[in-house]
Amino acid sequence: MHCLVLGGAGFMGSHIVDALVARNHKVRIFDLPNISTHNLKHSGDSVEILGGDFNNVNDISPALENVDVVVHLVGTTLPGTSNENPTYDVESNVIGTLNLLKKTVEKGIKKIIFSSSGGTVYGIPRSVPIPETHETNPVCSYGITKLTIEKYLALFHHLHNLDYTILRLANPYGERQRIDGVQGAVAVFLGKALLRQPITIWGDGSVARDYFYISDLVDAFMTVIESDPPSRIYNIAGGQARSLNDILSVIRKVTGLQPTIQYASGRRLDVPVNCLDIQLAKKELGWQPQISWEEGIAQTWEWLKNQKKVTG
Repeated sequence: MHCLVLGGAGFMGSHIVDALVARNHKVRIFDLPNISTHNLKHSGDSVEILGGDFNNVNDISPALENVDVVVHLVGTTLPGTSNENPTYDVESNVIGTLNLLKKTVEKGIKKIIFSSSGGTVYGIPRSVPIPETHETNPVCSYGITKLTIEKYLALFHHLHNLDYTILRLANPYGERQRIDGVQGAVAVFLGKALLRQPITIWGDGSVARDYFYISDLVDAFMTVIESDPPSRIYNIAGGQARSLNDILSVIRKVTGLQPTIQYASGRRLDVPVNCLDIQLAKKELGWQPQISWEEGIAQTWEWLKNQKKVTG
């Protein structure tokens, strides 16, 4: 197949691109102009890379030519800051995706895979683990826009028979994830430990999330790209809640270090616990996580140490 990966130079996208190339699919990447292609060093010669503005239909349209499947990973905001400017969140994510969907229909593209957010679309859970049938009441703009895009995908299927699959992701972590950001606790905490910098915890460390390793995410995407799954929405996650304090405990064990911890006031956007029910993915996709919690963190730590050796 000819696959277009929107956001293909990033953490998740580059791993998906590598897997597509390894399976002999033809791959095109659309990402920001002049974005670093460092993550694509394993597959760079085998892929076509286009740069442009996701929200400019004249930029996105050429990327959709002769494509069978679109993998939509683009997101312009983060959960922690999206409430500061919901208007921008809608304009840059929802409107851009609507333009994308219209173009996919015009060009006869067969299928779109959308990366949604299992950590935010459900809001404060009434039960844990959270199944796909749980009510959706996001408490941040990021979750609202993800849910809105899900609804528009359903509408375009109804109106234009556009095939789609939504993966509601928990919190992936692993190699190539940024350590200097504000999202991705595992990578950020490991980065702080590596650089001997203090780790900041929002609240008392009891906030718990569902984490899973990047190779398991890739397996889920490959499954829905290469098959015709019976359902439209799947939770993709580790299936177990881990608190920030749990992360610190494993980091101490894996690294042998005792990082300095600084506690700050909790944030209203942080739901106390988020853990996704992955039984539907197990049953219908034959998918489940293969990499254990400690093994994944250890592999990420080894990668980070090697990166430091390379960069000095």
